Amino acid sequence: MTTRFNFIKAWMQAHAKTERGASLVEYALLVALIAVVCIGAVSFLAGGVEKTFTSAGSSIGG
Repeated sequence: MTTRFNFIKAWMQAHAKTERGASLVEYALLVALIAVVCIGAVSFLAGGVEKTFTSAGSSIGG
């Protein structure tokens, strides 16, 4: 019985020290930050790009 308890205790301690969950959270935060930056860049550049395409389209179309 004591051996089984020691095995379970050692197994739980080994799995409690893994940082797999922390890595997943860090990757999720990184992806969220990249998404926010991309959305911000598209929103910031949208007016200028629309103006450029409108100008190019009107000059091509006559």
